[in-house]
Amino acid sequence: MPVEKQQVGSVWTRPRRGREQPALTREQIVVEAVALLDAEGMEALSMRQLGARLNAGATSLYRHVANRDELVELVVDEVYGEISVPEIDDPTHWRTATQECARSLRAMILRHPWMASTLGQVGLSYLGPNVMRLNDRMVGLFQAGGFPGDEASGGIGTVISYVVGMGITEAAWLSMLARSGQSEKELIADLRPAAEQAALEFPRVQPTDWDGDPAEMRERKFRYGLDRVLDGLDARRNA
Repeated sequence: MPVEKQQVGSVWTRPRRGREQPALTREQIVVEAVALLDAEGMEALSMRQLGARLNAGATSLYRHVANRDELVELVVDEVYGEISVPEIDDPTHWRTATQECARSLRAMILRHPWMASTLGQVGLSYLGPNVMRLNDRMVGLFQAGGFPGDEASGGIGTVISYVVGMGITEAAWLSMLARSGQSEKELIADLRPAAEQAALEFPRVQPTDWDGDPAEMRERKFRYGLDRVLDGLDARRNA
Protein backbone atom coordinates (compact mmCIF):
# COMPACT_ATOMS: atom_id res chain seq x y z
CA MET A 1 0.00 0.00 0.00
CA PRO A 2 1.61 3.31 -1.03
CA VAL A 3 2.55 5.67 1.76
CA GLU A 4 0.90 9.05 1.49
CA LYS A 5 3.44 11.84 1.23
CA GLN A 6 3.25 14.48 3.92
CA GLN A 7 3.50 18.11 2.93
CA VAL A 8 6.58 19.93 4.15
CA GLY A 9 5.55 22.17 7.05
CA SER A 10 6.23 25.64 5.71
CA VAL A 11 4.14 28.67 4.88
CA TRP A 12 5.85 28.78 1.48
CA THR A 13 4.78 25.25 0.46
CA ARG A 14 1.05 25.65 0.71
CA PRO A 15 -1.32 28.04 -1.10
CA ARG A 16 -3.04 30.87 0.70
CA ARG A 17 -6.66 30.38 1.59
CA GLY A 18 -8.94 31.59 -1.13
CA ARG A 19 -10.76 34.11 1.08
CA GLU A 20 -9.23 36.03 3.94
CA GLN A 21 -11.14 37.40 6.88
CA PRO A 22 -12.01 40.97 5.77
CA ALA A 23 -11.07 42.56 9.10
CA LEU A 24 -7.60 41.02 9.19
CA THR A 25 -4.93 40.26 6.59
CA ARG A 26 -1.75 38.25 6.66
CA GLU A 27 0.21 41.46 6.07
CA GLN A 28 -1.33 43.09 9.16
CA ILE A 29 -0.50 40.02 11.22
CA VAL A 30 3.12 40.06 10.11
CA VAL A 31 3.61 43.79 10.76
CA GLU A 32 2.18 43.46 14.27
CA ALA A 33 4.25 40.32 14.93
CA VAL A 34 7.44 42.20 14.05
CA ALA A 35 6.43 45.02 16.41
CA LEU A 36 5.79 42.50 19.19
CA LEU A 37 9.16 40.83 18.61
CA ASP A 38 10.99 44.15 18.60
CA ALA A 39 9.35 45.14 21.87
CA GLU A 40 9.43 41.88 23.80
CA GLY A 41 11.60 39.33 22.01
CA MET A 42 11.00 35.87 20.57
CA GLU A 43 9.90 34.39 23.91
CA ALA A 44 6.83 36.64 23.89
CA LEU A 45 5.63 35.57 20.45
CA SER A 46 2.52 33.42 20.63
CA MET A 47 -0.66 33.32 18.62
CA ARG A 48 -2.62 34.27 21.74
CA GLN A 49 -0.40 37.27 22.53
CA LEU A 50 -0.42 38.43 18.94
CA GLY A 51 -4.18 38.06 18.72
CA ALA A 52 -4.57 40.25 21.78
CA ARG A 53 -2.45 43.00 20.19
CA LEU A 54 -4.62 42.82 17.07
CA ASN A 55 -7.86 42.73 19.06
CA ALA A 56 -8.59 39.38 17.47
CA GLY A 57 -8.81 35.85 18.78
CA ALA A 58 -6.10 33.31 18.04
CA THR A 59 -8.65 31.48 15.89
CA SER A 60 -8.79 34.48 13.55
CA LEU A 61 -5.02 34.31 13.08
CA TYR A 62 -5.18 30.62 12.18
CA ARG A 63 -7.25 31.55 9.14
CA HIS A 64 -4.07 33.10 7.70
CA VAL A 65 -1.17 31.33 9.45
CA ALA A 66 -1.28 27.64 10.30
CA ASN A 67 1.00 27.80 13.35
CA ARG A 68 3.74 29.74 15.11
CA ASP A 69 6.47 28.23 12.92
CA GLU A 70 4.82 29.67 9.83
CA LEU A 71 4.53 33.02 11.56
CA VAL A 72 8.27 33.00 12.26
CA GLU A 73 8.98 32.27 8.58
CA LEU A 74 6.83 35.22 7.61
CA VAL A 75 8.41 37.72 10.01
CA VAL A 76 11.92 36.65 9.00
CA ASP A 77 11.08 37.23 5.35
CA GLU A 78 9.47 40.55 6.25
CA VAL A 79 12.60 42.00 7.87
CA TYR A 80 14.82 40.65 5.09
CA GLY A 81 12.86 43.04 2.88
CA GLU A 82 14.61 45.91 4.69
CA ILE A 83 18.01 45.02 3.20
CA SER A 84 19.21 47.14 0.29
CA VAL A 85 21.38 45.79 -2.53
CA PRO A 86 22.75 48.46 -4.90
CA GLU A 87 22.84 47.86 -8.63
CA ILE A 88 26.10 48.66 -10.42
CA ASP A 89 27.09 49.10 -14.05
CA ASP A 90 30.82 49.42 -13.40
CA PRO A 91 32.68 46.33 -12.07
CA THR A 92 35.04 48.57 -10.08
CA HIS A 93 32.06 49.60 -7.89
CA TRP A 94 31.52 46.02 -6.70
CA ARG A 95 33.37 46.39 -3.41
CA THR A 96 31.65 49.61 -2.35
CA ALA A 97 28.23 48.19 -3.26
CA THR A 98 28.90 44.96 -1.38
CA GLN A 99 29.99 46.93 1.69
CA GLU A 100 26.71 48.85 1.52
CA CYS A 101 24.73 45.63 1.30
CA ALA A 102 26.65 44.10 4.22
CA ARG A 103 26.05 47.19 6.36
CA SER A 104 22.35 47.05 5.49
CA LEU A 105 22.15 43.39 6.56
CA ARG A 106 23.96 44.14 9.82
CA ALA A 107 21.68 47.11 10.51
CA MET A 108 18.62 44.94 9.98
CA ILE A 109 19.85 42.37 12.50
CA LEU A 110 20.63 45.08 15.06
CA ARG A 111 17.21 46.70 14.58
CA HIS A 112 15.62 43.32 15.26
CA PRO A 113 17.83 41.60 17.90
CA TRP A 114 15.41 38.68 18.15
CA MET A 115 16.85 37.56 14.81
CA ALA A 116 19.94 36.43 16.75
CA SER A 117 18.03 33.50 18.21
CA THR A 118 15.92 32.87 15.12
CA LEU A 119 18.15 32.50 12.07
CA GLY A 120 19.00 28.88 12.82
CA GLN A 121 15.38 27.75 13.13
CA VAL A 122 13.40 29.36 10.33
CA GLY A 123 12.49 26.35 8.21
CA LEU A 124 12.18 27.13 4.52
CA SER A 125 12.61 30.88 4.90
CA TYR A 126 14.80 30.92 1.79
CA LEU A 127 11.62 30.42 -0.27
CA GLY A 128 10.14 33.73 0.90
CA PRO A 129 9.80 36.48 -1.73
CA ASN A 130 12.04 38.99 0.07
CA VAL A 131 14.80 36.45 0.62
CA MET A 132 14.53 35.32 -3.00
CA ARG A 133 14.66 38.94 -4.17
CA LEU A 134 17.69 39.62 -1.97
CA ASN A 135 19.51 36.59 -3.36
CA ASP A 136 18.63 37.52 -6.93
CA ARG A 137 19.91 41.08 -6.51
CA MET A 138 23.11 39.89 -4.85
CA VAL A 139 23.77 37.46 -7.70
CA GLY A 140 23.29 40.39 -10.09
CA LEU A 141 25.72 42.50 -8.05
CA PHE A 142 28.41 39.83 -7.99
CA GLN A 143 28.02 38.98 -11.65
CA ALA A 144 28.24 42.67 -12.57
CA GLY A 145 31.36 42.79 -10.42
CA GLY A 146 33.06 40.14 -12.53
CA PHE A 147 32.35 36.91 -10.67
CA PRO A 148 31.40 33.85 -12.75
CA GLY A 149 28.28 31.95 -11.67
CA ASP A 150 29.82 29.45 -9.25
CA GLU A 151 32.14 32.06 -7.75
CA ALA A 152 29.20 34.46 -7.30
CA SER A 153 27.21 31.92 -5.28
CA GLY A 154 30.15 31.04 -3.03
CA GLY A 155 31.11 34.68 -2.55
CA ILE A 156 27.59 35.70 -1.58
CA GLY A 157 27.40 32.90 0.96
CA THR A 158 30.73 33.94 2.43
CA VAL A 159 29.71 37.58 2.87
CA ILE A 160 26.31 36.71 4.35
CA SER A 161 27.83 34.15 6.73
CA TYR A 162 30.31 36.72 8.01
CA VAL A 163 27.71 39.42 8.53
CA VAL A 164 25.18 37.09 10.15
CA GLY A 165 27.83 35.61 12.45
CA MET A 166 28.98 39.03 13.58
CA GLY A 167 25.42 40.30 13.77
CA ILE A 168 24.25 37.45 15.98
CA THR A 169 27.04 38.11 18.49
CA GLU A 170 26.43 41.86 18.43
CA ALA A 171 22.65 41.51 18.74
CA ALA A 172 23.07 39.18 21.72
CA TRP A 173 25.23 41.82 23.41
CA LEU A 174 22.73 44.58 22.67
CA SER A 175 19.88 42.42 24.00
CA MET A 176 21.78 41.92 27.25
CA LEU A 177 22.43 45.66 27.32
CA ALA A 178 18.71 46.40 26.93
CA ARG A 179 17.85 44.03 29.78
CA SER A 180 20.40 45.74 32.02
CA GLY A 181 18.74 49.14 31.67
CA GLN A 182 22.19 50.74 31.43
CA SER A 183 24.00 52.61 28.71
CA GLU A 184 26.70 50.69 26.88
CA LYS A 185 29.45 52.68 28.61
CA GLU A 186 27.87 52.09 32.02
CA LEU A 187 27.63 48.33 31.50
CA ILE A 188 31.22 48.11 30.25
CA ALA A 189 32.42 50.11 33.27
CA ASP A 190 30.62 47.68 35.59
CA LEU A 191 32.17 44.70 33.82
CA ARG A 192 35.69 46.15 33.73
CA PRO A 193 36.94 44.98 37.18
CA ALA A 194 35.86 41.38 36.57
CA ALA A 195 37.31 41.40 33.03
CA GLU A 196 40.66 42.78 34.21
CA GLN A 197 40.80 40.24 37.02
CA ALA A 198 40.04 37.38 34.65
CA ALA A 199 42.82 38.53 32.29
CA LEU A 200 45.54 38.51 34.95
CA GLU A 201 46.35 34.86 34.31
CA PHE A 202 46.29 35.32 30.53
CA PRO A 203 48.87 37.97 29.55
CA ARG A 204 48.33 37.45 25.83
CA VAL A 205 44.71 38.58 26.15
CA GLN A 206 44.84 42.27 25.33
CA PRO A 207 42.68 44.60 27.44
CA THR A 208 39.75 46.36 25.82
CA ASP A 209 39.96 50.06 25.03
CA TRP A 210 37.80 50.81 28.03
CA ASP A 211 37.62 54.55 27.40
CA GLY A 212 36.66 54.38 23.72
CA ASP A 213 33.21 54.78 22.19
CA PRO A 214 31.69 51.24 22.37
CA ALA A 215 29.51 51.72 19.29
CA GLU A 216 32.47 52.99 17.27
CA MET A 217 34.58 50.05 18.46
CA ARG A 218 31.91 47.59 17.32
CA GLU A 219 31.70 49.35 13.96
CA ARG A 220 35.48 49.28 13.54
CA LYS A 221 35.64 45.58 14.37
CA PHE A 222 32.89 44.82 11.86
CA ARG A 223 34.59 46.84 9.11
CA TYR A 224 37.93 45.15 9.72
CA GLY A 225 36.52 41.65 9.27
CA LEU A 226 34.40 42.66 6.28
CA ASP A 227 37.39 44.24 4.57
CA ARG A 228 39.45 41.08 5.02
CA VAL A 229 36.62 38.97 3.57
CA LEU A 230 36.33 41.32 0.59
CA ASP A 231 40.10 41.33 0.11
CA GLY A 232 39.95 37.58 -0.40
CA LEU A 233 36.94 37.69 -2.68
CA ASP A 234 38.37 40.55 -4.74
CA ALA A 235 41.19 38.26 -5.82
CA ARG A 236 38.60 35.88 -7.32
CA ARG A 237 36.90 38.43 -9.56
CA ASN A 238 37.27 37.62 -13.26
CA ALA A 239 38.83 34.29 -12.24
